[in-house]
Amino acid sequence: MADTTTISFRTDSQVKQQAKELYESMGLDLSTALNMFLRQSLIDNGMPFRATREHPSNVEARRQVNAHEGVAFSSVDDLMKDLMDA
Repeated sequence: MADTTTISFRTDSQVKQQAKELYESMGLDLSTALNMFLRQSLIDNGMPFRATREHPSNVEARRQVNAHEGVAFSSVDDLMKDLMDA
């Protein structure tokens, strides 16, 4: 077995629980998932995903959805007309 060490870091308890549940649903524990992340980082010689800031228009759109703001359409045809007129 390879020589192992312990890494300790802080995270929000809700994030930890959600991640634990996610990875368990994939048949992984947190330790395995984090090891996969670290190993893929080494293979990619950086982050194994593109780290970007979210576009402000996406943040605003999500806010509107969560606040139940915006326009509602009674049919797909009405929605498509609105999209085509934009």
